[in-house]
Amino acid sequence: MTATSRDATAGPGGATGEPEVRVTVETAIPDDRIEMFYRLYEEAFGPLRTKAIARQVLHREEFREEMTDPRVLKYVARTEAGEPIGLTTLTRHLETVPWISPEYFAARYPEHAARNAIYYAGFTLVAPSARQGAAFHAMIKSVVQVMVAERAAVGWDICSYNNTQLSFADSIRAVLDEQANVEVAVEDSQTYYTAQFTEDGATKGG
Repeated sequence: MTATSRDATAGPGGATGEPEVRVTVETAIPDDRIEMFYRLYEEAFGPLRTKAIARQVLHREEFREEMTDPRVLKYVARTEAGEPIGLTTLTRHLETVPWISPEYFAARYPEHAARNAIYYAGFTLVAPSARQGAAFHAMIKSVVQVMVAERAAVGWDICSYNNTQLSFADSIRAVLDEQANVEVAVEDSQTYYTAQFTEDGATKGG
């Protein structure tokens, strides 16, 4: 089920001095591993149900479909023993990402579109035991290698909570700057509003 495999390591003598992390790029996650990854996904993304208005969490069946869809590449971070500790999804088939407009990217990057070199990163998660380790950097490094080789454009999205409370955008930009010469820009935003009607419910002037 592994499409390709490449190493992205941080071990003795590396930047972190931590045990080696290896990244495999897989077209599908085996059935007996999907539930384990879903538990990690739920732990990482579940709290966003009450933190963000836009739905941030895939339903269980949506998650399974993504894990088995060969158009969506899965960058799996593994320990030296082969145990999965992280997962990043990446696709050049933008139609697999229901909350974005492929037409926008084609119009914005026509030269990249002509080369089929536009990607979208769906999500990244890391096991709690490895969140202070090298798994995140190793996965991003592996993705960046592809982006550089193809002179690609890649999009991703971050909800307001993860930006303001956890500084995800700054963290990702820092990792990208470490790996390559890259221009990062905010492409779009959407503001959600609410209106709360008070008093006795009567309309004004009526």
